[in-house]
Amino acid sequence: MTPENAKKIWSLILETGDFLKGKLPDSPNHPKGRNPYAHIALEIKNKFQMTYKDIPDDKLKEVISYINYLKENPN
Repeated sequence: MTPENAKKIWSLILETGDFLKGKLPDSPNHPKGRNPYAHIALEIKNKFQMTYKDIPDDKLKEVISYINYLKENPN
């Protein structure tokens, strides 16, 4: 992914993480609360099998759609 597109994705991750603060379900693995930014980054990595920076530019819209999906479905 180009640095410009990576910055767009990172900005969207931050925005979505801010939105998800306190909205993720509790987890015994995270007794002090869950990190919504790490949650989004990990979900992207799990779905695309690579970090958001390594995803090809032609999948940019798909990544953005997935982040929006995570925002609407915080579980």
